Amino acid sequence: MSTPILVAIAWPYSNADIHVGNITGSHLPGDIIARYHRMKGNDVLMVSGTDSHGTPVTLKADALGKPVEEVYQYYHHRFLELFQKLGITYDLFTTTHTRNHFKVSQSIFLALHRNGYLFTQTSPQWYSPSRNRFLPDRYVEGTCYICGYEGARSDQCDRCGNVLEPEKLLNPRSRVGDRQLELRPTEHFYLDLPRMEEQIRAFLEERAAHMRETVLGESLGKIEKEGLKPRPITRDLDWGIPVPLEGWDGKCLYVWFEAVIGYLSAPIEWSQLVSQPRAWYHWWLNPQARQFYFIGKDNIFFHAVLWPAQLMGAGETFMEIFNGEKGLRLTLPYDVPANQFMNLEGQKISGSRNWAVWGLDFLERYDPDPLRYYLTANMPEMHDSDWDWEEFVARNNNELVATWGNLAYRVLSFAARHWEGRVPPISLTDLRPQDRALLDEVEKAFTRVGEELEAVHLRAALQEAMRTAAEVNRYLEQNAPWNAVKTEKEQAALTIYTALRAIDSLKILFAPFLPFSSEALHRMLGYTAPLFGSQYTESVEDDLGRHTVLRYRPVPQTATQWQPSQLPPGQALGKIQPLFRKLDPSIVEEERARLGGGQP
Repeated sequence: MSTPILVAIAWPYSNADIHVGNITGSHLPGDIIARYHRMKGNDVLMVSGTDSHGTPVTLKADALGKPVEEVYQYYHHRFLELFQKLGITYDLFTTTHTRNHFKVSQSIFLALHRNGYLFTQTSPQWYSPSRNRFLPDRYVEGTCYICGYEGARSDQCDRCGNVLEPEKLLNPRSRVGDRQLELRPTEHFYLDLPRMEEQIRAFLEERAAHMRETVLGESLGKIEKEGLKPRPITRDLDWGIPVPLEGWDGKCLYVWFEAVIGYLSAPIEWSQLVSQPRAWYHWWLNPQARQFYFIGKDNIFFHAVLWPAQLMGAGETFMEIFNGEKGLRLTLPYDVPANQFMNLEGQKISGSRNWAVWGLDFLERYDPDPLRYYLTANMPEMHDSDWDWEEFVARNNNELVATWGNLAYRVLSFAARHWEGRVPPISLTDLRPQDRALLDEVEKAFTRVGEELEAVHLRAALQEAMRTAAEVNRYLEQNAPWNAVKTEKEQAALTIYTALRAIDSLKILFAPFLPFSSEALHRMLGYTAPLFGSQYTESVEDDLGRHTVLRYRPVPQTATQWQPSQLPPGQALGKIQPLFRKLDPSIVEEERARLGGGQP
């Protein structure tokens, strides 16, 4: 029986292009897991969208002197372009600036309010007299009073990770040129996290068997060390989702509270687009559903503690407010496989310094699968990793090309040349012990790779697939069909058929990681039905305006694709061509010279 799998991926701020650290942090691991579970026959829904309401977006708009909506739309469309080129198969990639998302977010707020998990409190916030407005937290920087970091925001220090009290910030300054700042009292709603502390603790402990130690350590560690504290969930803003209560004009839902609700609003929007208004129930009101949240380590607390708290606090009341149904409770996260950070050439990635490898810029010069391969092989699952151009070239040439790409190309080319463009027409009963031993080894790899993917150990899964490719290379060296074809063509035919069948299986093992080359290899092996579905964009309009979404159209699937090959002897082969390009080592210095030259 298929399992409902929700793949929820962190919503990127629409204030900058996406770089390799963002890709390997959330978008790529989520796509690998989504592709794997689709191939297994599970019911996958993969969602995310552009975070259009965060203060980083308004800061960018202020810096450019452009309307916020224009800036968010610009980056939103660049995100859509990148995901299509990189093969990130979102069932729906939308935006937070939709009427649907407003309604769902306000319903969560009202449910928490009705259930008594919100309270109001007056607190000091930095105010700009020249602008006659309160400044959002990211608009004010200063020195952290805990660790001394000079670039801390007024609400949080990115160096030590502590939540800060604005009035204690040292040397406060505005990022938008205000000469004088004042602390003034302002009233906001707070989420009463202390009331839910024991529930959150129990939730995390129940998932300790499959959650990463880094996630549990960050989440349970905060509870054990300092306990949960109330968090403000509203801010004085003029761009965002209004607080849905009378007397709260000029106040919007805080972005950290509102953006995570997109994991719920996006499936609801998807259901509307497929004309099945209750389809989202399958992932959100189903105790059998498994929800995976792919994020970076800086978002662990928000997804492993705060988001579950919002869901618990909303309880059955959300559905009563949202559509009048009673007795229905939203599903809690199953896993939060947060990745650590990827650095660049030994330094922290910095968009402001253009110390980054930008996704769209990369794909102007290189193919997508080598990027997907390197980012997976070097994925920062438990520790920070480092993008190194020399290592990228070495892995491309020595692993992707030499071990896997050359294996497929030389065997297919050899078969096409010696058996008239077909798989050798052998009898399966003639397979020798060494042939069956290799096919047995490849079959076992489906279990080994599958177990690693089930546990979201993506580096280990890819390593196991590559190890299996190396086994096929050793088999060919031992049986030497290139020599046997001259005097014992029947023996060579058995070897080449066995290798082709193993390659056909490897195509599936590599498919979640390397979808473009796997699809190309699928056609070379003579299959006509596509291995994967297709991505496309769609324009959607509501009373907030028009927005474009990215969607995925899966292939019809009657059985699991995640199984060893049954390649028919004698099947006609397609046009044979290399899967990957060998890269000249000279590109290393060329790419290093590009760094610091200005963001695309």
